[in-house]
Amino acid sequence: MDSLTPDELIAEARAGNDEALGVLLDRYRPYLRLLAQRGIGSELQARVDPSDVVQRAFLDAHRDWTGFRGQAEPELVAWLRRILEHNVSETVGEHVRAQKRSTRKERSLTESGDGPLAADLAADQSSPSQRAMRGEAAVVLAQAIETLPDDQREAIRLRYLEGWTLAQITEHFDRSQVAVAGLLKRGLRGLRKFFDGASSSDLL
Repeated sequence: MDSLTPDELIAEARAGNDEALGVLLDRYRPYLRLLAQRGIGSELQARVDPSDVVQRAFLDAHRDWTGFRGQAEPELVAWLRRILEHNVSETVGEHVRAQKRSTRKERSLTESGDGPLAADLAADQSSPSQRAMRGEAAVVLAQAIETLPDDQREAIRLRYLEGWTLAQITEHFDRSQVAVAGLLKRGLRGLRKFFDGASSSDLL
């Protein structure tokens, strides 16, 4: 089942194959988790696990699968992002209401971030670089980030997805700038290694 392409998995899942649907959705877990982290924001992540929000989105996707009318991966990615955005919005709203905070704290998944990777992964803008990183390519990039050790993954996410400065990341990790720069360097090296080692079939 893992050898099937996303479009083949979609066809199997639409034919009623629950195993194919499970394999299919799990392919997008790293990508959706990155988007959930952006949408929830760093402060709220102390109380909300983005993985839980992604899992809720998957449960909704299972429940509503018969309503999915697409046949190709770009349509599926867009559909999953809409489901996730709804769950992030509800989650943030619940915490805002519970703490009597303004709903202005809520962030949309489609809102542009400060860093270049933020635009690549989450924004529906029109520049060639942003268009190139939407859909399947963004999913593969998220999978590559997922392979990094925890501290490298977090440093890469904060620097390139959230647009944090080196000083901010240094304070977050409570480490020296040299140490944080090392995390970023090793993380980027790990990403290059992932893509250098991936065959063309892996990136379909």
